[in-house]
Amino acid sequence: MHIDMNAFFASVEQQANPELRGKPIAVIGAAKRTVVTTCSYEARAFGVRTGMNSWEAQKMCPQLIFVVGNNRKYTWTSTQIIGIMREFTPQVEVFSIDEAFLDVTGSRALFGPPEEIARQIKQRIRERFGLTCSVGVAPNKLLAKLASDMQKPDGLTVIRPEEVATVLERVPIKDLCGIGPKLQKQLTTLGIRSCGDLGRFPVPILKRKFGVVGEKLHYMGLGEDDSPVVPEEEADEVKTVGHSTTLDKDLSDRGEILKIMLQLSEMVGRRARRYGVAGKTITVTVRYPDFTTFSRQESRASATNSSEEIYQDAVRILDGIELEQPVRLLGVRLSKLSQQGEQLSLLEQDRKKALLAGAMDQVNDRFGEFSVTFGTLVGTASGAKVISPAWRPEGLRNVDVE
Repeated sequence: MHIDMNAFFASVEQQANPELRGKPIAVIGAAKRTVVTTCSYEARAFGVRTGMNSWEAQKMCPQLIFVVGNNRKYTWTSTQIIGIMREFTPQVEVFSIDEAFLDVTGSRALFGPPEEIARQIKQRIRERFGLTCSVGVAPNKLLAKLASDMQKPDGLTVIRPEEVATVLERVPIKDLCGIGPKLQKQLTTLGIRSCGDLGRFPVPILKRKFGVVGEKLHYMGLGEDDSPVVPEEEADEVKTVGHSTTLDKDLSDRGEILKIMLQLSEMVGRRARRYGVAGKTITVTVRYPDFTTFSRQESRASATNSSEEIYQDAVRILDGIELEQPVRLLGVRLSKLSQQGEQLSLLEQDRKKALLAGAMDQVNDRFGEFSVTFGTLVGTASGAKVISPAWRPEGLRNVDVE
């Protein structure tokens, strides 16, 4: 089954503040320049949508109430909801902060048929948090996600094996997870508009047009998917650690840009140290106000998880870029990861740096991110402003948020 929380951030805010219930609200960032992260169903009735500029949303719904997002609140609530899911099966794959896949094949003897399991999960989430979710139950992940979108909010849709062909016949291809606007446009030029069309279309032509993906598209049109539900502990090893942030305002001043780079480097280094990994490749990502985005990277001779070394390499990369416009977004990523042994360096200077970083980490673990930080960052807003799509409740993908 696929469980998708309904208007998650907005619903959490409405439950936390009863005065917001039943009213059109939009969750936004704290920055002056911001977009709608998500909005309540009351706001959606006016045409407000995720990704809109705040001024555009206000124009569509003059009575819209803006609420500054509280990422800690959302990650905590998500973690608790995932705990409820795990009461029914250990096979839980967190897909994002507000949705997950569950394999309940082995749970039926204890909790009954899948529809009953779905109802029990929905009831527990509602009783504990006052939140609703839409659930899709189907033979595989592809169809379960499709089913969860069919009845929103607070829906429960079951697609049984014998119903697959009938259900898919008229479903638009854009409703399938994995088919975005660009791919949809390419398929439409071939006369493929529904899943039924896709399943019947000659496979050789699909393979000629899309390569190896062509055959996968054929099976998607038939509603076939053999990908398993993968719990966190069975997931593939994470290959990168990175952070990026959209700036409160476009920056041209090198000193201000370097402060952001140092902040991001510390966040990357801290996560790498927490999970005992180090990396050899540093990547810097830049986005301009016109949304032109590009990345540059360099590889080191030896792996590191030192925030200072990550920062120094990132600055060197940035200095090699001729910035043609002010900067809207910055990102720093550490990749080519390997497990790092706990043995300290034989060089006294390096030992002192490692011990200092460890001491800072211990303080920040206890009192919160950036409680102790570099002098140049004192007074600088800290923490991840946006929850990464790769967020997970534990492991290396777990991003501390403010």
